[in-house]
This record gives sequence, C-alpha cells and structure tokens, in this order.
Amino acid sequence: MTYRIIWEPGATNAAVRFLKDDPTGLAAVYEAVDSLAEAPRPAQSTAYGPGARRLRIGNCRVLYLIEDDAIRILVTHLGRTP
Repeated sequence: MTYRIIWEPGATNAAVRFLKDDPTGLAAVYEAVDSLAEAPRPAQSTAYGPGARRLRIGNCRVLYLIEDDAIRILVTHLGRTP
C-alpha cells in the first residue's frame, strides 16, 4: 500500500527557506519523506504521540502524521536540529 504525501504550508515554507542555505540537505529530506510513502514507520523514526512520528535527516527533523484510514502522510513541520 502506497501512502500519499501531503505537505502543510508551514512545512513547505520552511523547505523554501532551507533551500537557500542547504540545497543538498533539503534534497536528502525530500528523498527520505518520499520513501515514507512505502514505509511510513521506518526504524530510524520515533513515535511522537498518537499517530505522529519524528524523523531526523542530517541536521533536519520532520514531524509527520500517519493517517492509516485515509492512506496518507501529513508533513506538519520541518525544522533544524541544534
């Protein structure tokens, strides 16, 4: 089963800001998020409340919600780790 990936506007805006500073790192983030469509709960992600997970890619973190009934993943936040 393939999940549909949806980016919330706030996460998209953060991605645009990161593109200026680190285009290679942002490409890795997009690649990792795209892979969530096939495996929404990878071993390197951690649970972050009911239905939510956090994934770290390099110095970025992605917070996303898994909606199994709708077969979609909602990317809610994109941030940088200190």
